[in-house]
Amino acid sequence: MNNASVPFFFHLRQLGRADYEPTWRAMQDFTAARDADTADEIWLLEHPPVFTLGLNSKPEHLLNPDNIPVIKIDRGGQVTYHGPGQLVVYVLLDIARRSLGVQQLVQWMEQAVIDLLAEQQVEAVGRRDAPGVYVAGRKIAALGLRVKRGRTYHGLALNVDMDLEPFNRINPCGYPGMQVTQLRDLGISLDMDAVSDRLLSHLTRLLGYTAQQSGDRHF
Repeated sequence: MNNASVPFFFHLRQLGRADYEPTWRAMQDFTAARDADTADEIWLLEHPPVFTLGLNSKPEHLLNPDNIPVIKIDRGGQVTYHGPGQLVVYVLLDIARRSLGVQQLVQWMEQAVIDLLAEQQVEAVGRRDAPGVYVAGRKIAALGLRVKRGRTYHGLALNVDMDLEPFNRINPCGYPGMQVTQLRDLGISLDMDAVSDRLLSHLTRLLGYTAQQSGDRHF
């Protein structure tokens, strides 16, 4: 495979439910080890309950973590929550090879969620001042990226069918009083596999991938 064709292929990893920290470290290791011929990867998974603090996070936005672990990480942004019933999509891309800007990538990630919701007759929007996707002012998907040497990791988290209570223990993404929602509360009854398939279809279309390499369930 030559360099011209590599960007149009991606490798899919379907990881099931995976602990946050080893997944994060695996993303770092993959990004550090990849070279000009390494295919991009997209990881689909869920995490056990965890709060993550981005590089710009302020301690006052973590209100009452109680028994939920808190991990300081290297993505941009503030504090967010991950838990079962939330679809997490990590995008490990060589954007320098694609001549793709970070802002454009963020917009495409948001648009993939917006398109998925539009299929279900739900209107959603992105916000330039607070990256993510919103339905009637409530946040349904959060975004956060890290870029090193033109390569990205981290990605987006879409609330599907989960316990939203832990969001009350933080100021989501650093916004006091921000409300969150999920597909179930919007009357969308798609299961996690169906949501994963639809979101992946929209995201890869927007990113211009033409083929998917075989997936697996391990690092």
